[in-house]
Amino acid sequence: MTTTPPDDAPQIRVIAMPADANPAGDIFGGWLKAHMDQAGASVAFRTARGRVATVAVDAMTFHLPVHVGDEVSLYGKLLGTGRTSIRVHVEAWRRDRTTEDAARVTEATFTFVALDEAGRPRPVPAA
Repeated sequence: MTTTPPDDAPQIRVIAMPADANPAGDIFGGWLKAHMDQAGASVAFRTARGRVATVAVDAMTFHLPVHVGDEVSLYGKLLGTGRTSIRVHVEAWRRDRTTEDAARVTEATFTFVALDEAGRPRPVPAA
């Protein structure tokens, strides 16, 4: 397993709080997925130069738990574009609040579609 986060700056960084956890102190997967969606959307917004919507999440893998107090950094990497679609690989990394040790906890590929003002699919602008 990779033990060093990507060199790029994270799209989002957030602290896991008690309201985001089950009684054992483990963060809910849905909380993590929502932040991953936001990180992927940040990459997709810039690529589409406008509005996007999530249409699919593929191969989401939970490697390790996230605990209350962990700092979670979310990294997004553009995988490619189609006529109206944008695929972004997102990794979530945790750092314990008392150390510098980091670990990849979750990863998934998100597919977004570029939308026009009326909410209809539109072509992704050329790079």
